[in-house]
Amino acid sequence: TEAGASIVNEQAEVWNVDMVMKVKEPLEEEFQYFKEGLILFTYLHLAHEEKLTRALLENKVVGIAYETVQLPDRTLPLLTPMSEVAGRMAAQIGAEFLQKYKGGMGILLGGVPGVSKGRVSIIGGGQAGTNAAKIALGLGADVTILDVNPKRLQELEDLFDGRVHTIMSNPLN
Repeated sequence: TEAGASIVNEQAEVWNVDMVMKVKEPLEEEFQYFKEGLILFTYLHLAHEEKLTRALLENKVVGIAYETVQLPDRTLPLLTPMSEVAGRMAAQIGAEFLQKYKGGMGILLGGVPGVSKGRVSIIGGGQAGTNAAKIALGLGADVTILDVNPKRLQELEDLFDGRVHTIMSNPLN
């Protein structure tokens, strides 16, 4: 309490403030605590959260989405750590679901002598895609990254020292 924080027992008490800071977007059961003027600072992912978007608008909540906070150099400092984790997890989980007992085709990303290594295609060479490539390469896969930005593709070629294939993404591929 010297620092101004209090531990409370009821969820309603947590929301009875001027500003709420969360890591994950609000759950539907938390919408009831929205009130006009509440400042909500969290990952919102509104593009695919129609119910959340409507609840925020109807209750006139001021939403500040971590994923949209941008520095003058156009980087997204609050999205980067989440994207790094997501990319790394995507490669690991993808490798797991290639296993026969998980319903996959029984592909080992790194291959073994006499058996081809797995091929991984990554759509987008941003933070998530770059980190997915790091893990897939680490597992020994043949990695291809598609992106719409030729400059980014060159950066990826340099970053991975030519160990990834890069393809300019277009409507046909």
